[in-house]
Parts: sequence; structure tokens; C-alpha cells
Amino acid sequence: MRFASIGSGSKGNGTLVECGRTTLLVDCGFSLRQTELRLGRLGRRIEDIDAILVTHEHSDHLSGVRRLANRYGLPVWMSVGTAREAERRAGLLDTVRLICDQQRFSIGDIEINPYPVPHDATEPLQFTFSDGAHSVGLLTDAGEVTPHIESQLRRCDALLLECNHDLELLQSGPYPYALKRRVAGRLGHLNNRQAAELLERVDTTQLQHLVVMHLSERNNCKTKALAAVSDVLGCDPEWVTLADQQEGFGWREVA
Repeated sequence: MRFASIGSGSKGNGTLVECGRTTLLVDCGFSLRQTELRLGRLGRRIEDIDAILVTHEHSDHLSGVRRLANRYGLPVWMSVGTAREAERRAGLLDTVRLICDQQRFSIGDIEINPYPVPHDATEPLQFTFSDGAHSVGLLTDAGEVTPHIESQLRRCDALLLECNHDLELLQSGPYPYALKRRVAGRLGHLNNRQAAELLERVDTTQLQHLVVMHLSERNNCKTKALAAVSDVLGCDPEWVTLADQQEGFGWREVA
């Protein structure tokens, strides 16, 4: 089982999860051309993708999904609320498959566990992925860590975890007050401290990979984010992977 990213941040997101003959794309906030180029860097083509999962309807996660799905006939899995909002914004997708909240399902060789998160979207979800022996957890675009989120991310072999902002940098930064409140609120994004506290509370004894995701270009920096999570884990900051907006990150394998 392995995973990679074609980009992570406010300008576009896309995560690949692969096991056996199955390749899934979680979100696509890029143009068709950019998606093709970014997949190519990872040795993949659009034709290799079996399905798209959508976490929520914000443009940095959804904007590229419609054209990608319609051109290649890809099934798109999302919650009922996300589907309704996507339809309201741009019309109905032809290949939508609805996800029942917290009901596990499988696509090919990968079992998917959707779980709800607090975010300012309509029925947003995040996911864990399993091949039956190992699990990869994904958590971005959440304003706070709930006990339910913690229960979903215990004993992951790999964790892709949002460190969107440093609270002090956000408070002293250029955003207007209302936007600062939104980002830091319980329906916003996780800051470095919240991510570190999550790692303190969940069982990380099986953790082979930690990836820091969805960094704000204005309100965070690599050094602060890596220091926050590596201090909790007692590891070298270089052991932690950073998901970049432009490059994403290359394939990581769960052994």
C-alpha cells in the first residue's frame, strides 16, 4: 500500500492512494492539464485512476473533479451534502456515488472508512484507507480535533495531517479579522499546536510515515510545522514529510 500527493494547499489539493491494482485520487483542485502533468511526475496517467473521492466542495478540492470525471468516465464518491452543493454550484455530475457517513465501503483492493469532521462546508468527510493489514489516515480541513476523529486515527501506519497555520503568525498576519476568525475557528483549519496535540493523544506506535499537509503560505512555515510535530514524536524533523503546494510529495510505501 502506498500514497503520494500531486499538491497540497489553498491553491489545489490531490492525494493518491494505491494498493494492488487499485489507484484512488482524493480531491482534485487542479486543471485537467495540471493534473496530467502532476500525475506524470509520479509515473501515473489519468487512465490509471479507478475512482475519485471528494472530501468537500471547496474549490481547492473540487474544481478539477468535474472535467476529469466527465472526460474519463470516472466514478466520483462524495457525501450527500457535498453532492448537493456541487450540483448547486455547477450542475449534476454524471458519475456520482453517494457515501453514507461512517459506513465502510471498498473500491477494488482498498477499504475506505469515511468519517465526519468540523469544517465550514456541507457534510465534509475525511478518510482512512486499509488493505486489510495496514491503514493510512487522512485529516485536513478540520477546525478542531474531536474524540471521534481521534478514534478513527489510532494506530495508523501512515498519517497525512493538516498543519495549516501557526496561531501567532495568523494573528499577526495580513488577513482581515473575519478571515482570521474563520481560519482559527472550530470550523476552520488545524494549527500546528492542534496537530501536535492529536499526535500526543493517539497511539502512534505503528506510525511509519507522518506527512504535514495543507500549509498556509502566509500563516505558517516549514520550520514551525515540522518542529511542532517532531517534538511530540521525539523524532528528527527530517523524518517528517512535508506536502508542498507545487510538488506535493513522492510515493511513500507502508511496509
